[in-house]
Amino acid sequence: MGNWKNPFLLISGIGISYLGSWIYLIAINLFVLNLTGSAAAVAGLYMIRPLAVLVTNTWSGSVIDRVNKRKLMIAVDIIRGVFVFSIPFLSSLWAIYLIVFFINIAGSFFGPSSSVYITKLIPSDKRKRFNSIMSMTSSGAFLTGPAIAGFLIMYAGTDVCIFINAFTFIACAFFIFLLPNVDEKLEQARDPIKVKTLIADWNAVIQFGKGAVFFITVYLLFQTAMLIGFALDSQEATFIKQHLNLTDKDYGLIVSLTGLGSLAGAGAAALAANKLKLNFYIGAGMLLTSVGYLFFYSSYSFLTATLSFIFLGFFMAFANTGYATFFQNNVPVEIMGRFGSVAEMIQGIIQIVLTLILGLTAEWFTLQLVCQIFSAISVLFAAILFITVIIPSKKHFFKETTDIISG
Repeated sequence: MGNWKNPFLLISGIGISYLGSWIYLIAINLFVLNLTGSAAAVAGLYMIRPLAVLVTNTWSGSVIDRVNKRKLMIAVDIIRGVFVFSIPFLSSLWAIYLIVFFINIAGSFFGPSSSVYITKLIPSDKRKRFNSIMSMTSSGAFLTGPAIAGFLIMYAGTDVCIFINAFTFIACAFFIFLLPNVDEKLEQARDPIKVKTLIADWNAVIQFGKGAVFFITVYLLFQTAMLIGFALDSQEATFIKQHLNLTDKDYGLIVSLTGLGSLAGAGAAALAANKLKLNFYIGAGMLLTSVGYLFFYSSYSFLTATLSFIFLGFFMAFANTGYATFFQNNVPVEIMGRFGSVAEMIQGIIQIVLTLILGLTAEWFTLQLVCQIFSAISVLFAAILFITVIIPSKKHFFKETTDIISG
């Protein structure tokens, strides 16, 4: 990547944050369960993030596009670190919910900000490999985080895990502090953000969408296939335990091996970055990921379920890398924060709706049949996506040329 110093610092900082977040996820579930003894109280934690997204993402993009992204990311991580550090000292469930809500509000700024920062920092012809390595880092955190959490909980308790997550946010902030500033001109940052400003920003996103028909088409096809997959994820534990009659231990092993598949896929995506075209990453990656879901919900044993999930995890790494790179290369950095925030909000709403529909129909028909139908629909959208991205006349949308100078 030419000079690896800055990409390495960014990957290290976000990677440490990923690791801490997985340790925290396991610990906060047990912390709330031990505090309340209620499974419903734990389930409540999972409703907080979508709520925070709905509250924040109508206006967060306007802030992101008007402020210094590096400083914003540092501030967000420090705020999250302080809030997470306070959780073990709380004894009220509602106080914990409130703190977690604030953590998620702060976190809603980090993802879109980091996308803009990566786009400005990493040259466009290097982004595919960078995103592959970032995906590999995420997969590694997914593999090791729960294992570390289990060990720490066994010997030190949930409080230590939560404190470690607070430290990882501060560590991430420090790594980002060492990175260069990529926002030279932000005169509009001084302008107050009013309702009129928000309306104008939403119009800017709408106008971009109208003028970028092919990008929006690819975006919608990819997200539809992927969001159906995310809705199917909500039924995987039920399918494994009730349909395949496997144990909790089997489920944990399948999830771990899926993480290995994702890690292997991300590694392969990084190695193949200079050999395979971006449209292959998006089209074939998403199509094979959707096929993996169909294979999984057609499984009849531990072995077939495990192989299906490893297959799925491997190719999802290609799909995510391709989408992230395509997004960075085609959305103007001037509105990337706004577009990303609006997109996250819409995706969250669609995911909630799809999950509810899947859950309800699974009550009326057999779980396997419903999940196979949803998987087949995902395959259909992914197949249309694959055909769309390999159209020869559209190959310029997947061009990977250097147009941004790395700091």
